[in-house]
Amino acid sequence: MAGELQGLRGLVVGVANEHSIAWGCARACHEAGAELALTWLNDKARPFVEPLAEQVGARLRLPLDVEQPGQLEAVFDAIQREWGGLDFLVHSIAFAPRADLQGRVVDSSAAGFARAMDVSCHSLLRMARLAEPLMTHGGSIVTMSYLGAEEVVANYGLMGPVKAALESSVRYLAAELGPRGISVNAVSPGPVATRAASGLPDFDELMARSRERAPLRRLVDIAEVGALCRHLVSPLGHALTGNVLYVDAGLHILG
Repeated sequence: MAGELQGLRGLVVGVANEHSIAWGCARACHEAGAELALTWLNDKARPFVEPLAEQVGARLRLPLDVEQPGQLEAVFDAIQREWGGLDFLVHSIAFAPRADLQGRVVDSSAAGFARAMDVSCHSLLRMARLAEPLMTHGGSIVTMSYLGAEEVVANYGLMGPVKAALESSVRYLAAELGPRGISVNAVSPGPVATRAASGLPDFDELMARSRERAPLRRLVDIAEVGALCRHLVSPLGHALTGNVLYVDAGLHILG
């Protein structure tokens, strides 16, 4: 609904281009009246993100590579200076080294596994810790998972165990932050054609199979993911916490 996020301020992490799931979330929240802060990964991504930040009127736009010491803290320091508080956080980043992602899980390197966990999962914990003192009147945290966290999905490899850890982290964060009025949820979209997904082997085949099998016989798009995210960060969604919510045309019910 237009205006349901009026007066709320949110940080969206993970916009890479106009096809990003994070962009679908940012656009939906902007259309509902939220004021946004956006980040870009590096100088290569900046030219793609800044025009999108203009579209949603994001005055706060900052670099954020969670592997670079101090960058995450700098983002939250800027939010504290500019806004004095934060109402919601959307975490939509994931990474695994290509060699580990495209091989067998049993063959993954310790370094590759640790890096995937740090960027894709532990970064959520770090952001939640920094967001907590800014959410003085409660708030919402949303992250992005995938069906491969719950069942074995061909070619999803290392990211399966990593996303499973992310979903477990959501439950623990929900329990720990709930007394402060902060809800924490994971959204689990079906396959979406993003730059990050293009690194998965045979991703086009995965999308085709998903389209054929899903009860609705179609894929979902970033606008539909964004609509769910918008609801979760709105006052109407605050009773939902600790959940993994699927937006995948029903694919997850088939097992």
